[in-house]
Amino acid sequence: MTAVHYESYTEARNHFKDILDAAEQGRVATVRRDAGYAAVVDAGRLRHALALLCTSKAEVVREGGGWSAFFPGLPIAADGATFDEAIDELIDALREYAEDWQERLLNAPNHRENWGLVQLISLSDDTQLRQWVVGATR
Repeated sequence: MTAVHYESYTEARNHFKDILDAAEQGRVATVRRDAGYAAVVDAGRLRHALALLCTSKAEVVREGGGWSAFFPGLPIAADGATFDEAIDELIDALREYAEDWQERLLNAPNHRENWGLVQLISLSDDTQLRQWVVGATR
């Protein structure tokens, strides 16, 4: 099997099943639209690749009678009475950041490079995010 490429949106629309089949199989699937060029990738494969590329830089520290978890350089932080509670809250904060990024931060100079992180968050369930944050194997 080979890669699939369509030179127009109309051509791609007429072969949409072929594009999705190729993406699911891990083959290259691309579509050109005017000057744009897009790749269609299986979500699970993309999530796996992003988890490998975007290493978690989360820091978790014991403070007073509880725990604080944060991502240095990002407005993502949480607190909890226990380590697990702090991680649960951090996952919620990650989801809120991804929503804010999609709605208003994607073009902000200090946030636009977080595209991969937002994709990873959006493509992950809570268990996958927890494993990524704490560095557990996938």
